[in-house]
Amino acid sequence: MQTRALSSAIPQVRGAGLGLRRALLGPLSDVQPMPGQGIGFLEVAPENWMRTGGRLGRQFRAYTERFPFVAHGLSLSIGSPAPLDEDFVRALKVFLDQHGIADYTEHLTFCSDDGHLYDLMPIPFTEEAVDYVAARVRRVQDLLERRIALENASYYTPLATELSEAEFIRAVIERADCDLLLDVNNLVVNSINHRYEARAFLDQLPLERVRYLHLAGHYVEAEDLRIDTHGSDVDDPAWALLDEVYVRLGPVPTLLERDFNIPPLPELMQEIQRINVAQARAQPLTRIAHG
Repeated sequence: MQTRALSSAIPQVRGAGLGLRRALLGPLSDVQPMPGQGIGFLEVAPENWMRTGGRLGRQFRAYTERFPFVAHGLSLSIGSPAPLDEDFVRALKVFLDQHGIADYTEHLTFCSDDGHLYDLMPIPFTEEAVDYVAARVRRVQDLLERRIALENASYYTPLATELSEAEFIRAVIERADCDLLLDVNNLVVNSINHRYEARAFLDQLPLERVRYLHLAGHYVEAEDLRIDTHGSDVDDPAWALLDEVYVRLGPVPTLLERDFNIPPLPELMQEIQRINVAQARAQPLTRIAHG
């Protein structure tokens, strides 16, 4: 069993977080950050706010002045065959600096070539792809003047299997010298769709580089097929795997993702509180594991 080692994967947030969607701007207006008891931090897709001004821009600024934030990108397309969009990365740096956001993460996928796709596509699991992606990540980090973290992605058909999924993730993270955003739901989805054991997969990842966690729900298409939707409550296997991650790493910051079918805030807060409870329960277990 792995336990957290000293590393540069030190998040600037703590507790349980929630993805900020425009539908939540009103309901969250009177909520204050309360790590360990309520919402500790918020996450935002920078592409949705980088060029937003007027009333919405002022509302967003009020949130970044009140809450700790992380930024989770959608369009960096780190594995794309097209050249890296350095103008976008420079504009992103301005946005992050303007709002005091230290943590920036993206998907270990690609979503563009000549144009942008809606879906996040898997990168071939090959040594050539590892070197290609790692070089692009290092360039992004140089431009942003920040270490970034890449998320293990859900996928349905691998494009190449020269390396296993876990070998590919580890190789990119280590060769790029970046961090890992560990998505617990994606691990559950992939373990069912691709027939592997989720806890064994954890042991193959560079867990010492985990910056923070994602937790979400998914759609059950069939007994052996899960679709990553972020549109439903977190299921029991994901909660159980979250506890397992906490045993290995301690109560690292954990972000609840809900992109569709967003329920009233009190219902979201039930899952936020469940994360807080799991984190509090994990602290003595982690001391035992480290001992």
